[in-house]
Amino acid sequence: MSPPPSGRSAAPAPHAGRLAPGRISAEKGKLSSTVRGLWPYIWPSDRADLRMRIVWATVLLFVAKFVTVGVPFTFKWVTDALIPPGPNGPPSSVPIAALAAAPVILTLIYGLARALMALLTQWRDAMFATVSMHAVRRLAIEVFEHMHQLSLRFHLERKTGGLTRVLERGRNGIETIVRMVMLTGFPTVVEFALILGILVYQFDWRYALVTALMIAAYMWYTRKATDWRIGIRRNMNESDTDANTKAVDSLLNYETVKYFGSEEREAARYDKSMERYERASIKSYTSLAVLNAGQAAIFTLGLTACMVMVVYGIRSGRHTVGDLVMINAMLIQLYQPLNFMGMVYREIKQAVIDIEALFDILDREPEIADRPGAQPLAVAAGTVRFENVQFAYVPERPILRGVSFEAPAGKTIAIVGPSGAGKSTISRLLFRFYEPQSGRITIDGQDIAEITQKSLRASIGMVPQDTVLFNDTIGYNVRYGRWDATEEEVHNAAALAQIDGFIRSLPEGYDTSVGERGLKLSGGEKQRVAIARTILKGPPILVLDEATSALDSFTEKDIQDALERVSRGRTTLVIAHRLSTVINADEIIVLDKGVIAERGTHSELLDKDGLYAALWNRQREADEAREKLERTRAEEARVEKAGAGVA
Repeated sequence: MSPPPSGRSAAPAPHAGRLAPGRISAEKGKLSSTVRGLWPYIWPSDRADLRMRIVWATVLLFVAKFVTVGVPFTFKWVTDALIPPGPNGPPSSVPIAALAAAPVILTLIYGLARALMALLTQWRDAMFATVSMHAVRRLAIEVFEHMHQLSLRFHLERKTGGLTRVLERGRNGIETIVRMVMLTGFPTVVEFALILGILVYQFDWRYALVTALMIAAYMWYTRKATDWRIGIRRNMNESDTDANTKAVDSLLNYETVKYFGSEEREAARYDKSMERYERASIKSYTSLAVLNAGQAAIFTLGLTACMVMVVYGIRSGRHTVGDLVMINAMLIQLYQPLNFMGMVYREIKQAVIDIEALFDILDREPEIADRPGAQPLAVAAGTVRFENVQFAYVPERPILRGVSFEAPAGKTIAIVGPSGAGKSTISRLLFRFYEPQSGRITIDGQDIAEITQKSLRASIGMVPQDTVLFNDTIGYNVRYGRWDATEEEVHNAAALAQIDGFIRSLPEGYDTSVGERGLKLSGGEKQRVAIARTILKGPPILVLDEATSALDSFTEKDIQDALERVSRGRTTLVIAHRLSTVINADEIIVLDKGVIAERGTHSELLDKDGLYAALWNRQREADEAREKLERTRAEEARVEKAGAGVA
C-alpha cells in the first residue's frame, strides 16, 4: 500500500492571480469582463517562461499570417505565366526571370509557402498550448479550493449531479474562451487587416470597401443570430443539467429503486427529462442551420461583387486573368478565418453562458470565514463549553434556544433527545460549519469564532452516523486521518478499530477498492474504517454523531467497544439516538425543542422519571419486542428444519 501524496507536487500556485470577489460577475455575460478576469491566468506574473512563450507565439503568428496572405500571389504569378498578355493588354507584372523559370517553379513556391504557413501555425499553437492548459489548470484548482471553502449550507442545497455538470461545462468554457480568443480570434483579426491592405495596394479602395462591408455584414448577422440562439442554448443546458441530475440521483439510490421495484418509474422520469432535452437540442441545431445559411449567403454576395469588378477590369485592360485568380483565392482563403470568426463568436458566447454558473460559485463568499487576525487553536486540556448558544437554520424555526453545557477535559458527555431536538446541530456548530446567532462556543477558553477553522478542525475527530468513503482503497481511506502516518501506524489504528484482521483476509489487503461511497463494504466495516482514520488522526476532542444508530445490535456492540477505546483520555461528545450506547457517559444532556430539559448520569435521569426515562422505557419496549420477534423466527426455523429432517 503506497501512501498517497501529501500535497500537489509541481502544481501551480493556486492563489497567484486569484480573482477578487465580484471581479467577473460585475459584468456577467460580457466577453470583455470575462477576458479581463482570465488575463491573470493567461499572463501569470509568477511565470516568466509562460509569458515568453506568449511573446514567441505572437511573433510566429505575424510571420505565419504574412506567409498566408502571400500564397494567393503565387496563383497570380502561375496564371499570368501560363497566359501571356494580349496584344492590347498591359505588360505582364510577373518578373521576366519568373516567366523564364517556368510555371512548375512557381507551383513549387506555392507548395513551399503552404507548407511554411502550416508549420508556423502549428508551431504557434504548440507553444501556446502550454499557456492555455496552465491557465485552465490554475483556475480549476482555484475553483476546487473555493468549493471546499464554501459553507456546508451551500453543499446541502446543491444537487450533486447538477453541480458536477456545472463544473465540467465551466472548465470546458474557460478552455474554449482562452483557445478561441488567443489562437483563433486575434490571428483572424490580423489576417483581415493584412488582406484589406493588400486589396488597396494591389487593386484599389473599392475592393477593400466591398470586402470590409461583407465582413461587417457577416459579423453583424452572426452576432444577431448568435444572440438569438443564446436563449435556446441556455434552455438546452438547463435540460441537460436536469436530465443528468435525475440520472445521478437515481443511480445513487440504486438499492432504493430495487426495494420498491421502481425501475420503470425511474426510466419514465429520466425519459421525460431527456424528451425536454431532445426538443431543446433540435431547436438548437435548427437555429444553427439558419445561422450558417445566412453566413454563406452574405459571403457569396461579397465574393461575387469582387469577382465582377475584376472581370470588368480585365475587359478594360487594367487587370490580368491572374488578378481574377488571385482575388478569388484571397477571398476564398478569407472565408475560412471569417467562418472561424463566426464560430469564435458563437463558441465564446456559448462558453460565457456555460461558465456563468461557475462564476457565480467563484463570486460566492464563504458563509463562515476566518476573522482578521485569527490565531491557531492551542489545545491544552480540551475542555469544550457552550455558553447560552442560540441558533436557527432559518429565522422562523429556532433549533437551539440558549443551550449551555461543559464537556470537561477527558470526559464523555452524551447529547440525547427526540428527533428534531437539535442534537446534530451541536456537532455542526462545534465544527463551525455554522455560526450561532448568539452565545459562544469555547475550547480551553478560546472562542472558536476567533481561531482559524483549519486548526479547529484539526483538533476534532468525527465518526458520523453515515460514513461515506472515497472511491479508493481501504488504505487510502484509513490514511486520510493523517497522510504522514507510517504503515505500522496505519495497521495499529486499524487493529484498534477491530478491522485489521478483516482487511488482511482480503486478497488485496489494504489495497482493496471500497467502491463509490464505500458501497463494497458493509455498514459496520465502513464505521470501523471511520474509527480507524479518527484514531490515526489522534485528535484531543472526539465527536460521535449517532455512530452506531444504523447498525444491528451485534455489530453495534463491537463498534461500541472500539469507540470506547478511542474515547479514553479524550474529551468526547456522543450524539446518540439509541440510549443504550451512552449509559456509561459521565453526563447525559437531554435536549427537547432546542433547550436542555434534563441532565445527569444514566441512573440519575432514570430516577427523575422524566423525558429521558420515557425515552429509555420506549426503546427498551421496542428492543424487547424485536428480540421476541427474533426468537420466534428462530424457533419457527428450528421446527421447520426438524420437520424436514423427519420427512
